[in-house]
Amino acid sequence: MGALPQEQEEHFFTYADYKEWELDEGERFELINGEAYAMSGPNTRHQEILMALSSQFYNYLQGKPCKVYPAPFDVRLFYEEDESDDTVVQPDITVICDEKKRGYEGCRGAPDLVIEILSPSNTAIEMERKLKLYQEAGVREYWIVDPENNGVTVYRFQEGAIPTYLYKSADTVPVGIFPDLNIALEQVFAG
Repeated sequence: MGALPQEQEEHFFTYADYKEWELDEGERFELINGEAYAMSGPNTRHQEILMALSSQFYNYLQGKPCKVYPAPFDVRLFYEEDESDDTVVQPDITVICDEKKRGYEGCRGAPDLVIEILSPSNTAIEMERKLKLYQEAGVREYWIVDPENNGVTVYRFQEGAIPTYLYKSADTVPVGIFPDLNIALEQVFAG
Protein backbone atom coordinates (compact mmCIF):
# COMPACT_ATOMS: atom_id res chain seq x y z
CA MET A 1 0.00 0.00 0.00
CA GLY A 2 1.86 3.03 -1.27
CA ALA A 3 -0.43 5.72 0.15
CA LEU A 4 -0.23 5.28 3.89
CA PRO A 5 3.19 4.20 5.16
CA GLN A 6 3.35 2.95 8.74
CA GLU A 7 4.87 6.17 10.06
CA GLN A 8 1.84 8.14 8.80
CA GLU A 9 -0.84 6.03 10.48
CA GLU A 10 -1.42 8.69 13.15
CA HIS A 11 -1.26 11.55 10.64
CA PHE A 12 -4.16 14.03 10.25
CA PHE A 13 -5.23 14.00 6.59
CA THR A 14 -7.14 16.50 4.45
CA TYR A 15 -8.80 16.08 1.08
CA ALA A 16 -5.63 17.51 -0.51
CA ASP A 17 -3.68 14.56 0.99
CA TYR A 18 -6.41 12.05 0.13
CA LYS A 19 -6.44 12.86 -3.57
CA GLU A 20 -2.65 12.39 -3.79
CA TRP A 21 -2.65 8.85 -2.38
CA GLU A 22 -1.37 6.20 -4.77
CA LEU A 23 -3.56 3.23 -4.02
CA ASP A 24 -3.23 -0.32 -5.26
CA GLU A 25 -5.94 -1.71 -7.55
CA GLY A 26 -9.18 -2.17 -5.61
CA GLU A 27 -7.87 -0.38 -2.53
CA ARG A 28 -10.25 2.21 -1.06
CA PHE A 29 -10.22 4.52 1.94
CA GLU A 30 -12.59 6.91 3.63
CA LEU A 31 -11.39 9.94 5.53
CA ILE A 32 -13.35 10.83 8.66
CA ASN A 33 -12.28 13.82 10.72
CA GLY A 34 -8.76 13.54 9.30
CA GLU A 35 -8.37 9.83 10.04
CA ALA A 36 -8.02 7.26 7.23
CA TYR A 37 -10.18 4.12 7.29
CA ALA A 38 -9.49 1.23 4.91
CA MET A 39 -12.51 -0.22 3.14
CA SER A 40 -12.75 -3.84 2.10
CA GLY A 41 -14.25 -4.96 -1.18
CA PRO A 42 -17.98 -5.69 -1.18
CA ASN A 43 -19.31 -9.23 -1.49
CA THR A 44 -21.69 -10.54 -4.15
CA ARG A 45 -24.88 -10.07 -2.09
CA HIS A 46 -23.88 -6.48 -1.30
CA GLN A 47 -23.43 -5.74 -5.01
CA GLU A 48 -26.76 -7.35 -5.98
CA ILE A 49 -28.56 -5.12 -3.48
CA LEU A 50 -26.56 -2.08 -4.62
CA MET A 51 -27.61 -2.67 -8.25
CA ALA A 52 -31.27 -3.32 -7.38
CA LEU A 53 -31.54 -0.12 -5.34
CA SER A 54 -29.45 2.03 -7.69
CA SER A 55 -31.50 0.99 -10.70
CA GLN A 56 -34.80 1.89 -9.01
CA PHE A 57 -33.46 5.34 -8.13
CA TYR A 58 -31.88 5.77 -11.57
CA ASN A 59 -35.12 4.91 -13.37
CA TYR A 60 -37.17 7.22 -11.15
CA LEU A 61 -34.75 10.15 -11.55
CA GLN A 62 -34.67 10.11 -15.38
CA GLY A 63 -35.48 13.65 -16.55
CA LYS A 64 -35.40 15.05 -13.01
CA PRO A 65 -32.76 17.39 -11.51
CA CYS A 66 -31.57 14.88 -8.90
CA LYS A 67 -28.92 12.27 -9.80
CA VAL A 68 -27.93 8.94 -8.21
CA TYR A 69 -24.31 7.75 -7.87
CA PRO A 70 -23.22 4.26 -6.74
CA ALA A 71 -19.90 3.65 -4.96
CA PRO A 72 -17.10 4.26 -5.37
CA PHE A 73 -18.02 7.95 -5.36
CA ASP A 74 -16.33 10.54 -3.15
CA VAL A 75 -18.56 12.64 -0.92
CA ARG A 76 -16.80 15.59 0.70
CA LEU A 77 -19.36 16.24 3.43
CA PHE A 78 -17.83 19.49 4.69
CA TYR A 79 -16.52 20.80 1.37
CA GLU A 80 -13.79 23.46 1.40
CA GLU A 81 -12.64 24.94 -1.89
CA ASP A 82 -9.01 24.98 -0.69
CA GLU A 83 -9.21 21.18 -0.10
CA SER A 84 -8.61 21.54 3.64
CA ASP A 85 -11.75 19.52 4.43
CA ASP A 86 -10.95 16.37 6.39
CA THR A 87 -13.92 14.09 5.70
CA VAL A 88 -14.42 12.10 2.50
CA VAL A 89 -16.82 9.15 2.56
CA GLN A 90 -17.91 6.70 -0.12
CA PRO A 91 -21.51 5.73 0.59
CA ASP A 92 -22.88 2.80 -1.38
CA ILE A 93 -25.53 5.05 -2.96
CA THR A 94 -25.64 8.85 -3.03
CA VAL A 95 -28.46 11.04 -4.34
CA ILE A 96 -27.66 14.70 -5.07
CA CYS A 97 -30.31 17.23 -6.07
CA ASP A 98 -28.30 20.47 -5.93
CA GLU A 99 -26.39 20.77 -9.20
CA LYS A 100 -23.78 23.02 -7.52
CA LYS A 101 -22.78 20.09 -5.28
CA ARG A 102 -21.98 17.83 -8.23
CA GLY A 103 -18.28 18.41 -8.84
CA TYR A 104 -15.93 16.69 -11.22
CA GLU A 105 -14.34 14.77 -8.31
CA GLY A 106 -17.62 13.85 -6.57
CA CYS A 107 -20.07 15.48 -4.20
CA ARG A 108 -19.19 18.88 -2.70
CA GLY A 109 -21.17 19.03 0.52
CA ALA A 110 -24.02 17.02 1.96
CA PRO A 111 -26.03 14.92 -0.50
CA ASP A 112 -29.79 14.67 -0.10
CA LEU A 113 -29.89 10.90 0.43
CA VAL A 114 -27.21 8.43 1.49
CA ILE A 115 -27.59 4.63 1.51
CA GLU A 116 -25.09 2.33 3.21
CA ILE A 117 -25.31 -1.45 2.77
CA LEU A 118 -23.96 -3.43 5.72
CA SER A 119 -21.25 -5.99 5.09
CA PRO A 120 -19.06 -8.04 7.42
CA SER A 121 -16.41 -5.30 7.33
CA ASN A 122 -18.57 -2.38 8.45
CA THR A 123 -19.70 -2.46 12.03
CA ALA A 124 -22.59 -1.01 13.99
CA ILE A 125 -20.08 1.39 15.57
CA GLU A 126 -19.07 2.64 12.12
CA MET A 127 -22.73 3.11 11.14
CA GLU A 128 -23.41 5.01 14.38
CA ARG A 129 -20.44 7.30 13.69
CA LYS A 130 -21.67 7.90 10.15
CA LEU A 131 -25.22 8.56 11.38
CA LYS A 132 -23.93 11.49 13.45
CA LEU A 133 -21.65 12.65 10.64
CA TYR A 134 -24.44 12.65 8.05
CA GLN A 135 -26.81 14.47 10.39
CA GLU A 136 -24.18 17.09 11.23
CA ALA A 137 -23.38 17.62 7.53
CA GLY A 138 -27.02 18.21 6.59
CA VAL A 139 -27.92 14.97 4.76
CA ARG A 140 -31.73 14.86 4.59
CA GLU A 141 -32.22 11.08 4.61
CA TYR A 142 -29.97 8.12 5.53
CA TRP A 143 -30.69 4.44 4.93
CA ILE A 144 -28.85 1.46 6.40
CA VAL A 145 -29.59 -1.73 4.46
CA ASP A 146 -29.08 -5.00 6.32
CA PRO A 147 -28.64 -7.88 3.81
CA GLU A 148 -28.35 -10.48 6.55
CA ASN A 149 -31.82 -9.72 7.98
CA ASN A 150 -33.38 -8.35 4.76
CA GLY A 151 -34.22 -5.07 6.43
CA VAL A 152 -33.76 -1.33 6.05
CA THR A 153 -33.50 1.35 8.73
CA VAL A 154 -34.37 4.83 7.49
CA TYR A 155 -33.39 8.04 9.30
CA ARG A 156 -35.02 11.31 8.28
CA PHE A 157 -33.08 14.17 9.79
CA GLN A 158 -35.18 17.05 11.04
CA GLU A 159 -34.93 19.67 13.76
CA GLY A 160 -34.54 17.97 17.14
CA ALA A 161 -35.46 14.27 17.15
CA ILE A 162 -34.47 11.88 14.37
CA PRO A 163 -37.50 9.98 13.08
CA THR A 164 -36.43 6.37 12.53
CA TYR A 165 -38.33 3.81 10.47
CA LEU A 166 -37.72 0.06 10.22
CA TYR A 167 -38.73 -1.98 7.19
CA LYS A 168 -38.55 -5.72 6.42
CA SER A 169 -38.29 -7.62 3.13
CA ALA A 170 -42.05 -7.68 2.38
CA ASP A 171 -42.41 -3.91 2.97
CA THR A 172 -42.37 -0.97 0.60
CA VAL A 173 -40.18 1.93 1.70
CA PRO A 174 -41.47 5.44 1.00
CA VAL A 175 -38.57 7.70 0.04
CA GLY A 176 -38.92 10.80 2.23
CA ILE A 177 -37.20 13.19 -0.18
CA PHE A 178 -39.36 11.96 -3.10
CA PRO A 179 -42.99 11.64 -1.92
CA ASP A 180 -44.05 9.79 -5.08
CA LEU A 181 -41.29 7.13 -4.93
CA ASN A 182 -41.68 3.86 -3.04
CA ILE A 183 -39.05 1.10 -3.08
CA ALA A 184 -40.36 -2.48 -2.97
CA LEU A 185 -37.89 -4.37 -0.78
CA GLU A 186 -39.00 -7.71 -2.18
CA GLN A 187 -37.27 -6.71 -5.43
CA VAL A 188 -34.20 -5.40 -3.60
CA PHE A 189 -33.65 -8.59 -1.59
CA ALA A 190 -34.74 -11.02 -4.34
CA GLY A 191 -31.13 -11.81 -5.39
